[in-house]
Amino acid sequence: MAKPRVALLGAILESNRFAPPAEKDDFTSLTWLTGEALTDEARSATPKLATEFAAFVRAMDATGHWAPVPCMLAASHPAGPVRAEVIEEIIATCEDRLRKAGPVDAVYICNHGAMVAEHDHDPDGLLMSRIRDVVGPGVPIIATLDLHANISQRMVDACDLIVGYRTNPHVDQIERGEEAAFSLRRILASGGRPKIAHVKLPLVPASVTLLSAEHPYGALIDYGQRRQAEYRSEILNVSVFGNFLFSDTPDNGLSIVVTAREDERCAKALAREIAELAWSWRKDFKRKLTSLADAVAIAGETGRKPAIFSDAGDNPGGGGSGRTTALLAALCEADARDCLFGSFCDPELASEAHRVGVGARFKARFNRDCDTTVPWAQWDVPFEAEAEVLALHDGNVVGEKGMTAGRRMVLGPSAALRIGGVRVVVISDRTQTADPVFFNMFGLDIAAARTVVVKSRGHFRAGFSPWFGPDDVYEVDTAGLTSPVHDRWPFKHLPRPNFPMDEATVWAVDGDG
Repeated sequence: MAKPRVALLGAILESNRFAPPAEKDDFTSLTWLTGEALTDEARSATPKLATEFAAFVRAMDATGHWAPVPCMLAASHPAGPVRAEVIEEIIATCEDRLRKAGPVDAVYICNHGAMVAEHDHDPDGLLMSRIRDVVGPGVPIIATLDLHANISQRMVDACDLIVGYRTNPHVDQIERGEEAAFSLRRILASGGRPKIAHVKLPLVPASVTLLSAEHPYGALIDYGQRRQAEYRSEILNVSVFGNFLFSDTPDNGLSIVVTAREDERCAKALAREIAELAWSWRKDFKRKLTSLADAVAIAGETGRKPAIFSDAGDNPGGGGSGRTTALLAALCEADARDCLFGSFCDPELASEAHRVGVGARFKARFNRDCDTTVPWAQWDVPFEAEAEVLALHDGNVVGEKGMTAGRRMVLGPSAALRIGGVRVVVISDRTQTADPVFFNMFGLDIAAARTVVVKSRGHFRAGFSPWFGPDDVYEVDTAGLTSPVHDRWPFKHLPRPNFPMDEATVWAVDGDG
């Protein structure tokens, strides 16, 4: 066939229902690209945009002639429900550019899959269905999604292939972007239309139980990949989506999505098989956390192996503010030694550190202007301590390891402060500390620390694997917008009954999957 015209678009947001709404500024400050600026950025040496999007473009470039039709890619750090007018502008821009571009041979959509809007529980599905309306039923639509996506039937009905991440921490975005491109080439060459099967379970685990290197979630993903291989070429993709608890939507729940080349019965049978295995393991989707008091005691122990603590209740990668002070204050008050703490999001404090300069001593006031009467900021309580400015940085860095390796990040004015035996990294952009670059940019020696604390839920495991193995990780039960304890949250929209919230939940797959 003539070189295919492939539309490129997406809207990336993981929504925490309890976090502040996602405004337009949240997107424009991270990714808001249209037209050729989008493909130019994807082809740059260190793209700032989603890794899988860049990988898709590069894989299409490498596998033959094609004509990209770049519409729009918008992305925000995890936040609350997106404002209705913002997501409607994004969708309208994509629709308008598609119509003006004329007929296309395919569409690639790069979304996260766990977005919530003020006016819609499922804006990912809304975008996909609206794009389907524009291009018509005969044009293949391929989507890549994070494995924390909340899969809706509207999403499944709008797409011909859905490719989900297989790793958590997310280190396979390049492979998934390439898979989407290779699969699209195959679909266009064959002229056929894949068949998708989707099974959703009343199983709503927290993200701390969704590590792909561990049972049960990792074992479930591995099982799906083995079974796909046994089906040989008939099964195009098997994706196991763990859901994102904090979205609090009717579409929450672990989902199995299987795509077959032609045989829908095969896809349905395999989706049911994997779903039944997942349900048999449901009680394993629980995790015990380390209490704050125990974490402080561990930090004070001498003669132990170095350890890394996850400030689990305040993960900016799940909508956390990056500003809760409970763990930091407790460590400072206990006079913890040889401790690295990263990273506290406080533009005002970072700016002050830049004003006073390296070597200066001053009273560091964390959260000086936070309004703790606002529900989502109730844990961002002020904390003051005498500090020394160790180092300063402009925050323009390139990721070194893990999910952000090779990706350009703009953290804003940043500083390293010393408070007793604790060295604290302060940044201006709300970003989880999943990469060693947060410490390395200041020359802080991770290998010399006895305790490293990160505001990250799980992605730090890949970034800090040279220093800490699974047995060196402590997930600390801190309060905040990402506390993974179900009964602490006033969920209103989750499907009920579900496990683990309703222990007696009963489920059996129906005949159609």
